[in-house]
Order: sequence, then C-alpha cells, then structure tokens
Amino acid sequence: MQATPDAINHKRSLRAAIAAFIGTTIEWYDFYIYGLAAALVFGKLFFPPTLNPGVATLLSFVTLWAGFIARPLGGIIFGHLGDRIGRKTTLVITLMMMGVATVGIGLLPSYERIGLWAPAILVLLRVIQGVAVGGEWGGAVLIASENAPKHKGIIYAAFAQQGSPAGNLLATFAFFALSTLPTPEFVSWGWRIPFLLSAVLVIIGLLIRLQLTESPEMQQVLAQKKVARVPLLEVLREHWGLVLINICVPTVIHITYIKTTFALSWATSKLGYSKETFLQIILIALVVQFFVQPFGAILASRINMRKAIYMILLPEFLLMPIMFWAIESTNFWWAVIAMSLATIPHSMFYGAIGGILARAFPVRLRYTGMSFSYQICSLVIGGGTPVLAQWLLNTTGGIGWVATISACYALISLVATLMLLQRTGMDASVLSPAEQADEDQQQLESALATSKISTQS
Repeated sequence: MQATPDAINHKRSLRAAIAAFIGTTIEWYDFYIYGLAAALVFGKLFFPPTLNPGVATLLSFVTLWAGFIARPLGGIIFGHLGDRIGRKTTLVITLMMMGVATVGIGLLPSYERIGLWAPAILVLLRVIQGVAVGGEWGGAVLIASENAPKHKGIIYAAFAQQGSPAGNLLATFAFFALSTLPTPEFVSWGWRIPFLLSAVLVIIGLLIRLQLTESPEMQQVLAQKKVARVPLLEVLREHWGLVLINICVPTVIHITYIKTTFALSWATSKLGYSKETFLQIILIALVVQFFVQPFGAILASRINMRKAIYMILLPEFLLMPIMFWAIESTNFWWAVIAMSLATIPHSMFYGAIGGILARAFPVRLRYTGMSFSYQICSLVIGGGTPVLAQWLLNTTGGIGWVATISACYALISLVATLMLLQRTGMDASVLSPAEQADEDQQQLESALATSKISTQS
C-alpha cells in the first residue's frame, strides 16, 4: 500500500525532529562537560599552582567564557552558510568541529608538563567548541521547526531544545559516575574520560545527520535562487529592531550556568559538599528539567503566548533566592527540592523560545537572524555569568548579589519577550508577519509559474 502525502510528511517531520534532538544532545554534552571540568579541575591542572585557588577557579571560568565569546562568530559563519546552501550541511560541519575540539581537550597535557601552552591551547579548543555550538543551535531549531506540520513549529522546535537538558544530563552523569574515584586519580586522568567518549557520540550523530533532507521552505528558497547575498547585512539593515529585542530574550536561560557551573564550584569549595553529593543534586534537577521543559512549548502553542510567558517566568523571581538559601543550608533534600523547583521556569521558557524566535525572521534570513541574536546574548550573558557570580562571591563573601542578578535576568527576558510578541503575534496558530510574507511570496511565485505555463500552451 502506497503511503499518503500526509504520512510521508509526518514521517519526514518526525525524522527531522529526532535528528535535531540527538544532534543537539551530543553538541551540548560536549559543551557542558567543559563547564563541569572547569568548576572541578581546570583551575588545578592548567594554571600555575602558585595561584590562589579562588583566582585559579575564576581564570578557569574565564576560559569557559572564551567559548561564549566565539559563539557569535559561529552564528555568523554558519548562519551565512545555512541561509545560502541549506541547514543540513552546516549541521554536519558543526558536529565534526565540536567532536574534534572536545577530544582535543581530553588529550591536552597539564600546565606542569607544557607550561603556558596548556591554558593557551585550552582556550583555542574552547573557542572551536564555541564556534561549533554557535552555528549548531539555529540550524537544529530550524531543521525541526521548518519540517514541522503547519502551526506546530514551536512544539517541533522544542525537540532541538530538548538536546540541552539531555546533553547536560549525560555530562553530569558522566562526572557523577567518575566522582567516586579518589581525588588524585580523578584530577590526573578520570576527568578526561567524558571528553574522549565524545568521539563515539559524534560518529553516531554524523550517521544520523547525513540521512537528513533539507527543509521544504529552504528547498524552495534554493530552487528559486532567492538566497541572500550577505544575510547578516540584510538582517542588520532590515530587521535591526528585532535583533536588539532578540538579543535580550534568552537572558534568563543562562541562569542554568549559575545553577550548575557556579553553584558546583561554590558548594564544593565553600560549603563542604562533596563532588558526588552536589553532582547528584544537579542530576536530579536536570531530570526534572528534561521532563518539564517541553511543557513550555505546549503551553505557548495552546494559549495566548503573552499569558504563557507570564505564567512561565514570574515564579523565577521567588524560586531562585529560595534555591540559594536551601543550598547554603547544606541540607541535601532542601537543596534537591529547591534546585528542582527553580529549574522549572527557565527550562519551560527554553522549551518554548526556539520556536518563538524562529517566527521572527523570513526564511531566507532566518538562520542568520536567529543565530546572531541568540549568540550575542550568549556572549554577553552566558559565558559571563559564572565569572560575574564568582567575582561577586569573592568580593562580597555572600550569595545575596548572585541571587539578585538571577532576578534581573528573568526581568530582562520577560520584558524583551513581550516586546517580541507584539511584533510576531500572540497566537501560535496564526502565521507571524514574516511567515505570512513568505507564504504570500510563495503563492505569488506559484501563480506566476502557472500563468507562464498557460501562456506557453
């Protein structure tokens, strides 16, 4: 029995969504293991042993930031390629780059063996990771959302977003499993195992991505030769207002680096938690994130998006300060409950925001517009968050100001998202102005082609 067009389209949509999920899981696994290793061992291994431990940790977080500094470059390079030659090719390249850099970090000699070359090469490999993930995110969201059934782009984009908690969960589990090693063995070689395992994961991801097909919307752009010559210039010239708003939208997402990278360092170095205990707390919170995150996309797709965003973000203002108080109490179960609850708002927001941002730009500029905006936010906020939090802790000796910047992040995202929705629409079942323009252009092209055929006949 021959498959119907609807069945074929559904199969294509599901395949693209699953491929986006698996690929981003591997990419984010690679990206997150760096943050965990930076919190636990990089300060000891790759910097002079004469440094104050707090300063060494701060410098370790600065190398973490190098990856975020490189992310806008990845967004520009691969956004350009993705808008000119298609999404699939860029996703294959970014996955290969990430794998090479991650395995390289796992093989990198320490400061004791090669001196200043150790932190220099570490930063270089982190930059390559940053370029790769900067190009990955927009392409993965689009390969899922552009292949989605009509009016389900936000939900299907959430498959790509789901790779972040899945990758973080895998990364944290890998370090949790190794945390039972005696400290000398863990610092000497144990931490390298998660980085080297990346080679196997990348091969699996490549096999899946090579079987992808380009999204129908992008196929039409390529077939009609409607690609932008320099997408970034057109985005900045025609949509600069959207870019400014979209840079602010993802701010709250980066609270995750306060909960994981910074909190792990703070809890194990200042509060007396063991690595194993606090990684267990993070693992439980990540399991919660994995299961609740998709509900952000479902909520935004089913009700007025303005109401959805209020419902998602407002609890963050209360839950993050409670989380810090619970961790500081050193009571395991209070910390577990508080961190799990504090995870819910920004994870639900992350689940919804990929598809919401994809509605903002026309298809021929979408990869560049999304990636550039998102990665500029990552540069300014994401990588700087553990550095800022550690600096505040070193300066004040207390955790109050770290809780305050968490609330500020949530406020920035709330205001910016409401401004974005004013431009793109509040109803996920209605095409945004950019999507409607693409639809009208396609109908015009079809009408002109039909007219041309009729005239020739």
